[in-house]
Amino acid sequence: MSPSPPVDEPAPPRVDVARTWHDRLGRPSRGPLLLGFVASVMMLLGSFGAGGVLVRDPILTNSPLGFWRYGHGYQLAAILVYAGVGLMLWAWVRLGREVLAGRTGGRAVLTTSLVWTFPLLFGPPLFTRDVYSYLAQGALPLFGFDPYAVGPEVMPGVVAENVHYFWQNTPAPYGPLFILIAKGVAALVGEDMILGVLLMRLVLLPGLVMLVWAIPELTRRLGGRVPVALWVLVANPVMVILMIGGGHNDLLVIGLLAVGAVLALRRVEIAGRDVGPALGIVLVTLGMAIKATAGVALPFLVLIWAKRLRGSLLARLAKAITAGVALFAVTFAACTLAAGVNLGWLPALSAPSMIVNWMSLPTGIGELFHTLTSVLFPVPKQPFINVARAVGALVLVVIAVKQWLAARDSDDADIVRRTGVVLLAVALLSPALLPWYVSWGVTLLAATALSLRWLQLIVFASPMLVITYYPNGEDALYNPPYLLLCAALSLLAAISLARPDPLRLAAGARDRRDDDAGPAAGPGTAAVAASGSTLTAVPSPEEPALPEPVPVEEPTGPAAAGAQQHAG
Repeated sequence: MSPSPPVDEPAPPRVDVARTWHDRLGRPSRGPLLLGFVASVMMLLGSFGAGGVLVRDPILTNSPLGFWRYGHGYQLAAILVYAGVGLMLWAWVRLGREVLAGRTGGRAVLTTSLVWTFPLLFGPPLFTRDVYSYLAQGALPLFGFDPYAVGPEVMPGVVAENVHYFWQNTPAPYGPLFILIAKGVAALVGEDMILGVLLMRLVLLPGLVMLVWAIPELTRRLGGRVPVALWVLVANPVMVILMIGGGHNDLLVIGLLAVGAVLALRRVEIAGRDVGPALGIVLVTLGMAIKATAGVALPFLVLIWAKRLRGSLLARLAKAITAGVALFAVTFAACTLAAGVNLGWLPALSAPSMIVNWMSLPTGIGELFHTLTSVLFPVPKQPFINVARAVGALVLVVIAVKQWLAARDSDDADIVRRTGVVLLAVALLSPALLPWYVSWGVTLLAATALSLRWLQLIVFASPMLVITYYPNGEDALYNPPYLLLCAALSLLAAISLARPDPLRLAAGARDRRDDDAGPAAGPGTAAVAASGSTLTAVPSPEEPALPEPVPVEEPTGPAAAGAQQHAG
């Protein structure tokens, strides 16, 4: 029997490997994405009535829509803003559950964040009026004034009148690079304040691009998870509502800090020499030329440089410090010359100390002791605040020196972690703390392995930082009922990150109480809902860090005071 002739097997069907846009964007979860987008649109609409609006708006003033800024219209606008903040917080927590469950990757977090952010690019500033101070400080040189010698009040016209009265006669506390940026914006827009706000936001957005570019590599080097870091930094209500919606120059500072840290950690060779730390020092110096606080990172980057040189510890430190100071001097001098200013901004750095609020730990302790003492004796407040601030400055110096000395024997990644600790301490122990100051240290620390307890603390603190001012930028720090209500909601959000439906409001929740608390979650874990009633175990607060549950997709590059307490 002869064998059967060979039969050609049919070719395998062709598989269409073309990725849909949903795939390209990381397959973001539609629930949090749409909820946050609706929240942003609500805040956008409310901002035209309750936000940091112009004194005289050329569009809404004396128009049929002018009611939105007065009486019941203003109240409705404020309700819309606060409802948007609440929905944004809810969307952020839901997104966080997806991230912790390993169901949402870094690209999806980034896509969701950008969708949330987009509407807030087009409205008046929210919870701040600092952008008007920026425009005025940029306009001062155009009128022939030194922004480090006089305040906006010396200028005529609408640019100065929109600056809060507290900062009318205060010189600019910002570095020469930001004065150069602000001057360029002011020259382009003239007295068109609406265009000025929009353009100022636009020129600050490179800070976000730098941050997104740096987070993946920074996170891998510091031991964190990219989706978690993006969720903490980019999707955070502080970023979406305050930094971008409010238009704060700290966005540029943290972007330069993040990229500077990445380059310092890399081995970037040019002509056979490792220039990574040198490039990091240049970028952080540019950040310092915007806000002086960024300079705190420079001594730590010098340590990274010294570790890569040859010789004894003292010899290596001497070489790195000498080269670092030279780079700093050249970079800062170039910014100063380009801006056409002098070093008068150094005395102006004391301007934020005029702010007195309890968010600063030293100032808050001073106010507390004054309150307790004044029950028995009528005494002035300022001496208590001055003493507490002096003690706070001493504690800060001790923390910074101890961290720097300990970093000498650390690896490069630990040096960057310690830099984040010191930057966070600077924010908390400064004479005045404004909400966006916290971003300095959190930018670096978010790239580390964060425990669930720390993530819950971030969820609690973030909305509290947003609502410490009213939507129009006025101080809300001394309204106890308002703060207590917001604190209760923030605490509920923090608990909800690990325990969906903590109030047991869902149908059948009481019947599932025993199941949720039983062996399925296991000792030492907390149940986190990724969606619906599906539960996934994640580390409890007692565990040191979040594990990597599944491989996740990471982006490889950037994607497409009271107003009186502000100006910081």
